[in-house]
Amino acid sequence: MRRTTLAIILAALVALGAPAAASALNVYAATSLTNVFPALNKGPTYSFGGSNTLQLQIERGAPADVFASASPGEAQALFREGRCTRPVTFAINRLVLLIPNSNPGSITSVYSLRSGGRKLSIGNPGVPIGAYTRQLLKRMRLSSILSSNTVSQQTNVGQVASQVALGAADAGFVYYTDGFSVRDRTKMISLPKWAQPPVRYQICAVRRSGADTRGAAAFIKQVTGKAGRGALKAYGFGLPPRS
Repeated sequence: MRRTTLAIILAALVALGAPAAASALNVYAATSLTNVFPALNKGPTYSFGGSNTLQLQIERGAPADVFASASPGEAQALFREGRCTRPVTFAINRLVLLIPNSNPGSITSVYSLRSGGRKLSIGNPGVPIGAYTRQLLKRMRLSSILSSNTVSQQTNVGQVASQVALGAADAGFVYYTDGFSVRDRTKMISLPKWAQPPVRYQICAVRRSGADTRGAAAFIKQVTGKAGRGALKAYGFGLPPRS
């Protein structure tokens, strides 16, 4: 069949109201969910990034159907603006100090950073991992390490983990799950439980003209249900109590 003939047939079908192919659900999610969400459901189109950046994109009209943030702040802000449904907590996490396997900075604990002179990678203040890191250091009275070491600030936690894994930084503060994803090239140093900020992930359906509300509700149900909880646990996330 010639291309021109096929084009005419397709045009005729459209004119007769033939249903168009369904577009994929658009899920905007925090970088630390990069591995687990596609493992749970390969169907949606995913956009991963810093939660604050994704929030801004949605506020500016990005075609998101679902938003999953690494802290309550971003999802709750969209909810207050009427841009998403009431967010629900679906996962928890904790911070670790990540170092390369070669450990060029001779770091044995977070207190090793007190002596200064090392290359340190952290999230910038506007992204959840950056805010969480600063909260933890303040609780431990270690905020001074951000001035005594050479600090590189990143826009998402994946960039921090990559810098450490590639040896571009002597250490970096990441979520346990991100350290787990590069465990072949790095080592994780635990941080005190008492100093950990409450890292809670929240998810909501985006409210906008043309949003796939049914698909969003189904995806959120999957994430918060048995299959989602199983996938999250397998990738190192903690789980909130069942509602």
